[in-house]
Amino acid sequence: MAQLSLPDIPSFDERAAGAARRRQNRLTKPTGSLGRMEELSIQLAGITGQAVPRIDRKAVVVMAGDHGVVAEGVSAYPQVVTTQMVGNFLDGGAAINVLGRHVGAEIVIVDMGVAADLDPHPDLLVRKIGYGTGNIATGPAMTPAQAVQAVEAGIEIAGSLIEQRQIDIIGTGEMGIGNTTPSAAIAAVLTGRPAAAIVGRGTGLDDDGLARKAAVVERALAANKPNPEDGLDILYKVGGYEIGGLAGVMIGAASRRKPVVVDGFISTAAAMIAVTLSPGVRPYLIAAHQSQERGHQLMLEWLKLTPLLDLDLRLGEGTGTALVLSLAEAACRILSEMATFDGAGVSDRKVE
Repeated sequence: MAQLSLPDIPSFDERAAGAARRRQNRLTKPTGSLGRMEELSIQLAGITGQAVPRIDRKAVVVMAGDHGVVAEGVSAYPQVVTTQMVGNFLDGGAAINVLGRHVGAEIVIVDMGVAADLDPHPDLLVRKIGYGTGNIATGPAMTPAQAVQAVEAGIEIAGSLIEQRQIDIIGTGEMGIGNTTPSAAIAAVLTGRPAAAIVGRGTGLDDDGLARKAAVVERALAANKPNPEDGLDILYKVGGYEIGGLAGVMIGAASRRKPVVVDGFISTAAAMIAVTLSPGVRPYLIAAHQSQERGHQLMLEWLKLTPLLDLDLRLGEGTGTALVLSLAEAACRILSEMATFDGAGVSDRKVE
């Protein structure tokens, strides 16, 4: 098996989180009245090691890759759509571009394994590992060395964004026709649940397509027998290049004390790989939303993450992530800019 060298992950800073909680309890509001926003600010304090964290520069990393399993009829769209949508991202016309502009986030597009040569573009990072993965229904998605390469590419990209662009928080997004199938396979391996409990309609499969997709996932698991204790084994056998890359982004960000907002079904599968490879990543993850995909709730429960939004989203691209980047910034601003009872001369709660 190829060797993967992973960076150390600093421990969650309980002291900073405690200081943030105490400050929250002194702000001019009833304790706990801002609910999950308060908890988010406290988590961000523990992640960053700063009692009053700041979020100024935000980015969404959208990784693209194709999947050989589309040959099994698991998607309602043809594979060429991956290439076409990458072009749309680079032209600024996709939903993630709109939401990125709305929340002031950079959108970083990465070719991890699109099944075509893309035209050069100044905003495209090319880390292509292959022209799509193998068909997981009949064999492994990639080689162990390619799985290592995917994760290492993500770690490198996260490091570059943080060190060179001073990014404070990273969101994850993806594009790849057929990628809900390997994601469901990853989830089935790690949760121990049958494919039928995990597999969803993806881009809009009918009932026959849904049954076929579940059967394909079961075939993939039978053909490859991934080891649930080994994240790299799972990734190379039933994963995807963009899934491995996103797992690397999460590990790389956590190693530098930066929070990661996890988007929907595919990004959550990447988070499961990241946590299996490096358990210390878990406290650095923020679940953006509850996807419409059937197994997403099971995946979030496995990760012990509670999503911030439930908007019936099922697009991917990092769209849910972009919205939550704005919430994270707002949570930090509440903590830093809101007056305390003492500072504002406002009477605190009456003691009986």
